[in-house]
Amino acid sequence: MSAAGPSGGRGTRRGGGARGRDTRGGAARSGAPRGGQRRDREPDHRLVGGVHPVRELLRAGADLHELLLAEGREPDTLVGEIEELAAAAGVRVRRVARDDLDRATAGLVHQGVVAVAPPLRTVSLAQVLEVAAVAGEPPLLVALDGVTDPHNLGSIARTAEAVGAHGLLLPGRRTASVTPVVEKAAAGALAHLKVAEVGNLVRALGQLGEAGVWSLGLDGDASEELGGHPLAGEACVLVVGAEGAGLSRLARARCDALVRLPMRGRVGSLNASVAAGVALYELRRRRDGG
Repeated sequence: MSAAGPSGGRGTRRGGGARGRDTRGGAARSGAPRGGQRRDREPDHRLVGGVHPVRELLRAGADLHELLLAEGREPDTLVGEIEELAAAAGVRVRRVARDDLDRATAGLVHQGVVAVAPPLRTVSLAQVLEVAAVAGEPPLLVALDGVTDPHNLGSIARTAEAVGAHGLLLPGRRTASVTPVVEKAAAGALAHLKVAEVGNLVRALGQLGEAGVWSLGLDGDASEELGGHPLAGEACVLVVGAEGAGLSRLARARCDALVRLPMRGRVGSLNASVAAGVALYELRRRRDGG
């Protein structure tokens, strides 16, 4: 089935949805844990908890303010690696009471390891496309539309990075922010995956269309399955809607095609992050010639 091209027309049309800016805070400017968050101005740091997210920040060369380890935490291989990476990078390591870490991270399961890091650096849409250009690959992007659950956002980011996606697009409204919970669920993926704040998602999809990137919206009621769709192997952005509600009306109308995943069992839908993961691996398979 042919398609007119991203900037004109819609290609294969739709059948009908499969069914999160940066919030930081928690540590004082010096890095000493304090509960609460400054609201008078943009924080100059964020807290990242958990052995995998912190290790990936260090492996990615992030310029951390300091590393906080819970007093009495039993040493293990991962923590030893984290301490070695911190020492090699010149990052100060400080032992603090676990209760202080618990308060500072608002109950996050931090595993006794917390990095005081600079604010998450987001990029522009053009910079995301540049990542693909430098890699010499057609863009593979993920855009979220109304995904408000932080665990879903983190899981989608984790899978997107694992399949080699070039960026994650977060609109300014109706989508979860990148919080410590999101970073923990992403298991370090956000240390490597570019995140673009796009403000208006529909406008961003239009800009991507002008750049030759097709938009494929996951929609459980679509008439065509993703696996056989002619655009699945092309430069594309996968648009993932909210669990239950699916894609918003405007995003659905703007997508070049709506596609669904095969559902052969009795369960009628998938969790948003699971659906996104299955779809991303299918897109990777198609572009790898599978």
